[in-house]
Amino acid sequence: MSASIRRRIQIEVNSSDTIDDDKEKIDLGSDEPTPSDGNVTEDHDPFAGGKVRRKASIARSFRGDYVDVRSKPYLMKILEKQGDRGVIFADEVLKFTGSGKMKRRILVITNFAIYVVDQETYTLKRRIALAAVEKLCLSELSDNFFSIIVPTEYDLLLASTRKTEIVSLLVESMKNTSNYELEVHLSNSFEYHATSEIVKEIQFEEVEGGIRTRIVKK
Repeated sequence: MSASIRRRIQIEVNSSDTIDDDKEKIDLGSDEPTPSDGNVTEDHDPFAGGKVRRKASIARSFRGDYVDVRSKPYLMKILEKQGDRGVIFADEVLKFTGSGKMKRRILVITNFAIYVVDQETYTLKRRIALAAVEKLCLSELSDNFFSIIVPTEYDLLLASTRKTEIVSLLVESMKNTSNYELEVHLSNSFEYHATSEIVKEIQFEEVEGGIRTRIVKK
């Protein structure tokens, strides 16, 4: 398939918080960007044998820091306050809140933790120690969604065009630092804790021209 062909991803959020149970449809745009030179080897591919992979994601080289953390004092201040260094990934992502809203955030991953930062207020919204992550949940289709499962707190649902890179780096980092094989769960529907008390299910369906995604409250 030509790299110029764009597959669309549509999400429907069923919000039980509204009186008429409106469905908000959001177009997340195309999947992962055009690949650059380099290859992802199967040793670093947690999707091998299970997930539909785009040629673009299979053949990409990983760059890591897409926001230039060192050039942003507010990000450096957050990391220094936590005594953390060694950024292995940083980029803008879409985060889904417990109420179903979508927020643009900067996701920073180091060798020890995951940071979710509001780039408008320059504040740290959440820090998750890598040791607290139990598994990652993704669909078997070519969408941009993934959930970071944190049993001791609550889970994190994100969408990113660099999902493949994020998942691969998390798996590799945890294996290198703690010798823990992080589970990557593939299913076209899975539950996650949107808050400590709210459980939601995200459902994926392949339709003509792209992927339809629904989020429902359990």
